Amino acid sequence: MKNKKQHVVIVGGGFGGISAAKQLKKADVDVTLIDKSNHHLFQPLLYQVATAALSPGDIAAPIRAIIGEQPGMHILLGEVTDIHPEKKSLELADGRTISYDKLIMAPGAQYNYFGNNKWKEHATGLKSIADALDTRERILLSLEEAEQINDPKLREPYLTYVIIGGGPTGVEMAGAIAEIAKRNMMRDYKNISKNETRIFLVEAGPKILNGYPEELSERARQMLEDMGVRVLLNTPVTNIEENAVQFSEGTINTPNIIWAAGVVASPLLDTLNVEQDRTGRVKVNGNLSVPEYPNIFVIGDAAHVKGEDGSPLPALAPVAMQQGKFLGQLLKKAPSKINDTPTFHYKDKGTMATIGRAKAVADIKGFKFSGFPAWFMWSFVHILQLMCFHNKTRVFLEWIWYYFTFKRGVRLITDRLECKHCSENEALSNLKTDHPEYDLSKNNHN
Repeated sequence: MKNKKQHVVIVGGGFGGISAAKQLKKADVDVTLIDKSNHHLFQPLLYQVATAALSPGDIAAPIRAIIGEQPGMHILLGEVTDIHPEKKSLELADGRTISYDKLIMAPGAQYNYFGNNKWKEHATGLKSIADALDTRERILLSLEEAEQINDPKLREPYLTYVIIGGGPTGVEMAGAIAEIAKRNMMRDYKNISKNETRIFLVEAGPKILNGYPEELSERARQMLEDMGVRVLLNTPVTNIEENAVQFSEGTINTPNIIWAAGVVASPLLDTLNVEQDRTGRVKVNGNLSVPEYPNIFVIGDAAHVKGEDGSPLPALAPVAMQQGKFLGQLLKKAPSKINDTPTFHYKDKGTMATIGRAKAVADIKGFKFSGFPAWFMWSFVHILQLMCFHNKTRVFLEWIWYYFTFKRGVRLITDRLECKHCSENEALSNLKTDHPEYDLSKNNHN
């Protein structure tokens, strides 16, 4: 009589979950992958959807198309709301209960508003396709509104963009908006000038790209400012209201507020009732298992794993992919005997961030690059990391087209946001003007 196959449940179809599932392709286990979306999303390129460079289908692929044909693989569309470790089961939002022998938690992360959750209403993040499309339409609508206002002072808020957070997402978003505002899209608008646009990248700390070498951080700042972005360092946000971002020095009035200032782990992890760090990540053993529950593993943005230098590994796609591969191979070899196992070691292949066309910074094993060489490496690596050949081809062709033409083709406004054709008086009344404008002469580099 054959032994019953072990049932491995994976929660999350991101980089970690998909990598683990791929490794279990020929394992003697049944696998169920659960995700509240039916697609895997390449989040590092969401900002390009938000800035009309790519379409959602270019950076997303159905999970069933990626791993659905694997033997013993089951894809389940649903949202996990609770985990019952003692019962070896989890509960879905619709009331269904799923049992498991081994559980891999890869639920990802969400933006951290540092206790100011009401700011979410006015400062859009970039964690989903819906977020990216809302941001894109907000940018496009602002340009349309500005085009219809004759008074330069009244249209100024609509041509102002504030990105909060100086990490890779914030830097890449600021650079992309600068290219839109200063070069390509503006030629299609007759009533506004590229010189009227104002782009602010706001960082509470002393430098952007924290964690990068000092010289690359400074080089990125210089490239952004050369593109017309005003980088505000040591400038924590004190409040966000509708159409206004407030600092201790004053306020910037704009409907275009984008949040990219850090993440916290999925609140689903709280239901495990185990030790977590200050951002909600579960502190795991060397083999990525939860100390109290050796049959539960946590990977990716949800896991607190220390690197060789003793600091937690960053919430990056390569980390999640390597952890998923490690864990998939571990369970593939001995799904029922995992107590004496090797320890996960992250192989840091470098960090990189793009600022714009032919502009990027990269640190590859101590070798530092900037400008076109770094941008080329960034482009090559990101194309390789896309899950499907279709996505790789589409993104490659779109980037080639944009490189030579400077034209962004995905500039549609649908009914996601209400389009308000404000008159000049309505535009003035809709924006907060009772705060002092931020002092643009202030030096924020020090």
